[in-house]
Amino acid sequence: MITGFQMQQKVLFKHCDPAGIVFFPRYYEMINDCVETFFDTALGMPFERFHPHRAVPTAAIETRFIAPSRHGDLLDFRLVTAAVGRTSWTYRMTGACQTQPRFETSATLVHVDANGTPTPWPDALRQKLTAYEAHNDP
Repeated sequence: MITGFQMQQKVLFKHCDPAGIVFFPRYYEMINDCVETFFDTALGMPFERFHPHRAVPTAAIETRFIAPSRHGDLLDFRLVTAAVGRTSWTYRMTGACQTQPRFETSATLVHVDANGTPTPWPDALRQKLTAYEAHNDP
């Protein structure tokens, strides 16, 4: 059973505000980096091949920031599929430094064609997304 997609990200200077902690919009960039890496590594669909013909814009996102992250921290991201709809995909993601939670987020992306019209997931991609479903995960 797959327990989720994992990725690490070091907190860089560019992610921080003058106090040396992650400025919250930078978390969204890192979250998107994890999603893009997931599409490339886990799904075999890098965005540079995916996006000329279709896209996956974010329709909804909700995040709870638990503790600050600081310049130099190594964050562990974990992504699991919460649901796969006909044209949508909802995932949950957590970020932690060592064992300390830093954020948790849930987002829904919509699979659209080149015109921006929601379109069903191809069967092969749907199966890969489903393989990362959370099974009684927190």
